[in-house]
Amino acid sequence: MRLGVRIGIDVGSVRVGLARSDASGTLAVPVQTLKRDQRLTEEVAAIVREYEALEVLVGLPLSMSGQRGKAATIAEDFAAELAPVVAPIPVKLVDERLTTVQAQRGMQAAGKTTRQSRSAIDQAAAVIIVQHALNAEQRSGTPLGTTVRTV
Repeated sequence: MRLGVRIGIDVGSVRVGLARSDASGTLAVPVQTLKRDQRLTEEVAAIVREYEALEVLVGLPLSMSGQRGKAATIAEDFAAELAPVVAPIPVKLVDERLTTVQAQRGMQAAGKTTRQSRSAIDQAAAVIIVQHALNAEQRSGTPLGTTVRTV
């Protein structure tokens, strides 16, 4: 298992949830939720630098059949915009099917409505993305995700 902080990003059309791992690559924790606006890429890059990230994991919301829809295109576009800004730190796309649903269920189990916990749901989805990648790497010894190429 590689040591180093991973930053996870759940890209939505309105908000972006951020999470990170600890330096040992064992546990993911929420960081914050940002608005999708013109400053987003720079705000995320500042967080990547602050935590001296090993890599950035952007959730790719594929459909259950593996097809790319509008949400996947939004995530891919954001990852492509972020990659050259944080280079040489790699940005990777990671399959995140059902992470938002899983995060919403967790909030509902805690007695929160979706309306009360929208920004927390975004962060929780990012936590799930990071934790999934950490667990997969622990099991296989291979980092998860597809690296976004910088031009």
